[in-house]
Amino acid sequence: MTEPQRASHVAIDTDVTSWLLDPRPLPYAQEARRVIGERLRILSFVTVTEMRYGALRAGWGELRLRRLERSLADFEVIQTNGPLINRCAELRSRASRDGHALAQKIHEADRWVAVTALVLGLELVAGDRIYEGVDGLDVHRIRPS
Repeated sequence: MTEPQRASHVAIDTDVTSWLLDPRPLPYAQEARRVIGERLRILSFVTVTEMRYGALRAGWGELRLRRLERSLADFEVIQTNGPLINRCAELRSRASRDGHALAQKIHEADRWVAVTALVLGLELVAGDRIYEGVDGLDVHRIRPS
């Protein structure tokens, strides 16, 4: 990604995505909107998977599911490819060697999100700490109150 694209795009973690799509006036969603600004919002394919899974698990009806799909259409979704897959394997190996929790199976989705931001050279807006200490990852953490 070129420097102008880096300045105009931002990767967003699943938790922040869910806050942005929540119709309630959440203070941390407002903070995320402020941080993201007018930049193009980038999601990993895994975030879309998690959002759809959560809706299905919660038993959302057809109307709410369609609303979710319309909202997700406002994001650019990055699909897997060879460089992303290789970088994800490298990240897990390095995290395992360094004792970072991102190596754990439970954080597989988080690894895909991190790698998406890393490969594209984008800032990642996230709400949890799992991304702290990942070499080369520029994270803006939104802290829910």
